[in-house]
Amino acid sequence: MPELPEVETVRRGLVPAMEGEVIAKAELRRLDLRHPAPPDLANRIMGQRIERIGRRSKYLLFDLSSGETMILHLGMSGRILVSGQATAGFTHDLATPEKHDHLLITMANGTRITFNDARRFGSLDLVATKDTTEHWLLKGIGPEPLGNDFNAEYLAAKLARKASPVKAVLLDQAVIAGLGNIYVSEALFRAHILPDRIANRVTKNEVPLLTTSIRDVLLEAIDAGGSSLRDHRQTDGELGYFQKSHAVYGRQGEPCRTPGCAGVIQRIVQSGRSSFFCAICQS
Repeated sequence: MPELPEVETVRRGLVPAMEGEVIAKAELRRLDLRHPAPPDLANRIMGQRIERIGRRSKYLLFDLSSGETMILHLGMSGRILVSGQATAGFTHDLATPEKHDHLLITMANGTRITFNDARRFGSLDLVATKDTTEHWLLKGIGPEPLGNDFNAEYLAAKLARKASPVKAVLLDQAVIAGLGNIYVSEALFRAHILPDRIANRVTKNEVPLLTTSIRDVLLEAIDAGGSSLRDHRQTDGELGYFQKSHAVYGRQGEPCRTPGCAGVIQRIVQSGRSSFFCAICQS
């Protein structure tokens, strides 16, 4: 599933093509995504100007001139392609819609935005912009890890109350927004903390480095266009390349990349998810 860096990469690719532009045509080709989309979604967004494209956790938010916001989640395999007029610095010819192209948006400037989701775990909804934070998909999500509300004091307080593995706590969207399996594994490696360490046993002296590691790994991944392991593509169709920088994720049996470390990357399963680590560098 796309995590915060992948979704932020998509958002940044959409801004030059859509923000400030009017939706000339919209076609919703399928309603039965993970959560049923409003059947009148296409009619409600047509003719509206995109005032702002934001992101909350792993959700894209399209603020419309009508006073509504379209909420889009990419799901497990979703991707968005910008094609047509070269408003974003790149051009792709308009292709015939494919089987899994569920939402087609044509902007007044000629650009087409295509939401493709082969596994249909994505979702679309519309809500009054003033009520966005209370929408059931977004309500209760924790602070953004790149925002001012996420800091060492906040994280220390959350970890101190949890008797579950630290990785599970960091994956909890009510604790921190947007983190997923890849970047939690990478951040814990940088902070020298094993993923199965009980959260309340992470010391206050360790929390600042963990907080910094979370921020740094996310920023580096965004700069690299995200991690393309299966389905993720940037809006121009190109792959992200942060997977080339993974220190532990997906590297089971390979040598640790820490200079002088003789460790080998190991894998365990936690709550049905793979965790990767170096038992020498992490404790």
